[in-house]
Amino acid sequence: MAEVIAKRVAANPTGAALIDPHGTTTWAQLDERVNRLINALRARGIGPGSTIAAMVGNRREYYEVILAAMHAGVACVLVNWHWTADEVAYVLDNSDASLFVADAAYSEAALPALAANPQLIGCIAIGGDLAGCESYEAVLAGSDPAEPADQVLGGPMFYTSGTTGRPKGVRPGYLAMGLPPSVLELMASGFGIMMNVPADGVTLLDGPLYHSAQWAFSTLPLLGGSTVVIRPRFEPAETLRAIDAHGVTNVHLVPTQFVRLLRLPDEQRAAFDGSSLVLALHGAAPCPHEVKRRMIEWWGPIIVEYYGGTEGGVITMASSEQWLAKPGTVGPCLANKEVIVVGDDGQRLGPGESGTLYLRDTTGIDFEYHKDPAKTASAHLEPGVYTLGDVGYLDDDGWLFMSDRKIDMIISGGVNVYPAEIEAVLIEHLAVRDAAVFGIPDDEFGEQVKAAVELDAGFAPSAELEADIIAFVRARLAGYKAPRSIDFEDEMPRQPTGKLYKRVLRDRYWAGTGRSI
Repeated sequence: MAEVIAKRVAANPTGAALIDPHGTTTWAQLDERVNRLINALRARGIGPGSTIAAMVGNRREYYEVILAAMHAGVACVLVNWHWTADEVAYVLDNSDASLFVADAAYSEAALPALAANPQLIGCIAIGGDLAGCESYEAVLAGSDPAEPADQVLGGPMFYTSGTTGRPKGVRPGYLAMGLPPSVLELMASGFGIMMNVPADGVTLLDGPLYHSAQWAFSTLPLLGGSTVVIRPRFEPAETLRAIDAHGVTNVHLVPTQFVRLLRLPDEQRAAFDGSSLVLALHGAAPCPHEVKRRMIEWWGPIIVEYYGGTEGGVITMASSEQWLAKPGTVGPCLANKEVIVVGDDGQRLGPGESGTLYLRDTTGIDFEYHKDPAKTASAHLEPGVYTLGDVGYLDDDGWLFMSDRKIDMIISGGVNVYPAEIEAVLIEHLAVRDAAVFGIPDDEFGEQVKAAVELDAGFAPSAELEADIIAFVRARLAGYKAPRSIDFEDEMPRQPTGKLYKRVLRDRYWAGTGRSI
């Protein structure tokens, strides 16, 4: 993979490229291991146009697999390790994967999924033995370390979790364009400039690498020369320790991680230096205003919010200064992006008017949902103009403000109620660690507002606490927005990516009603 990493190897061959709890991979070692893996894939007939799937935990080898695919013209499906065997089996089949790279830690889902896909030409196991799979280290050891010729740009393929039905594969258009891997260097350079990521900095991976944001905000800095420090899972106190111990310059977090960091004991927060940090990106879910203000007060004006999605990457971006000037904004569009607000009648709306958000990449880059032309068509207003299902508006300056996801909107008595607004208030209550708001059946109003909360340590469910939380919301929002009742959950059905599966909470109430709204 010398086309992109050669400069790093030449300048600092023994410098750290990847660090995880098991050890360190230098730039020279990374170069050789990726070369070996590309050659091993080619020896198995996997080259440009092929697809592989990887279900691997946060560890150094995962980057090797991804980087090999990106230089071999191969699509690499990054499989969510929380999925069941049935979900993994479906994605292996739907994506047309030729090879499965599986972490032995996830054998419970990996082995049945492998058995259900006899069309696979093979399986490679990382971190231990899996029946019927080759050893990853043995595969590398038996392969040629020479730099492969005729490298072609490949890349990741993500499956969106969706709110209904099976996950949908998002296949970027560039995978079929036969571009050279040198494009990666341009992408990494552009990313570093746009996001103010130090070229020789240290990136902390503190969320699952299978998620598109964690992939982008760690892999692109790596390609630009950053060392990547890999945490297997998020632990707030360990995050602070890792930042100071490794001199981390940039990290991507989600709002639930902010909340947990802010709730650390005062002495742990006070001991945190954090002077190495220049950028803390956040996205993936709405961030309550008070939580964001407190993070900016603590970490300084290095907090940068973005809006985007797996389908189209980053669309808008707001610095701390921009957000403080216009609280709630997710910023103006990037230079190559456009946001179009459309009403229910299909007409484009003006400043301050809320509607469905449609997005466009001015370079002409688009996407498709793999093997699902109907869903691809339904997401598009016209070719190249698509929606993620979000609702919001642009102000007079063209800055974007989010209202909610259209699919989450509650219609109670003919009035639109946006859960994100209510969730942002709930999370400010001292007892609430996490919250979700959704609609449940109501014979009179169609839907009524229901909240589910996960309590912080030291609090227990009670009728008195329920009444207190509802009153807390009612004091801050219009009365019709306050939850009529609250469910206390032991743990919210939320992925480490920040994604909340509201359907798990909502479907309890709608099952058997014969309707969904």
